[in-house]
Amino acid sequence: MARPMRADARRNQEQILLAARDLVAERGPDVPLDEVARRAGVGIGTLYRRFPDREALLHALALDALTRTVAAAHAAAEQETDPFDALARYLREALELRVSAVLPALMDVVDLGNDPELGPVREKSARLVRSILDRARTAGALPHDVTFEDVGMMLVRIARPLPGPLPAEAKHELARRHLELFIRGLGALAAGEPAVAAELRVPG
Repeated sequence: MARPMRADARRNQEQILLAARDLVAERGPDVPLDEVARRAGVGIGTLYRRFPDREALLHALALDALTRTVAAAHAAAEQETDPFDALARYLREALELRVSAVLPALMDVVDLGNDPELGPVREKSARLVRSILDRARTAGALPHDVTFEDVGMMLVRIARPLPGPLPAEAKHELARRHLELFIRGLGALAAGEPAVAAELRVPG
């Protein structure tokens, strides 16, 4: 039986994962590990004690992101009585968790679908989010042609950091604004507002 982690070790691990999350979202999975340690406020030796190599860190980062997503979706579904509010809450929390920026960055280095630890958590997250969307559709709060893939892809596009010299927090504040516009757009579509609900045509 594994010994419980000491409070300081748990705190160090959480700080490392948070630092890795932000740096991977901003710069990709090849970010130097000493930079992760520096942003986390720990020594590189502490990082290696928790995660012996880059593969272990990125695997733990993926698991942490998926686990937090499950918790966010579960809380939104359980605590929001209005179906559209549940969807909006999930989208906002997912953006703050940066999961839609981190997981796409890890797709080439972590097997999100077939890994025996990651796969079931990923499936549970998708199941919970699909349930939130189904509930919103049934209540008439979301158009029936808005799919799980539509919402997920838009969240990825919004969450991905913008290029250019803006500070990271300014970029994230823009992402928050763009997500609010997306949420308002979904609400307008459900309400049948003509200016928003017009059919979208792909050029070509």
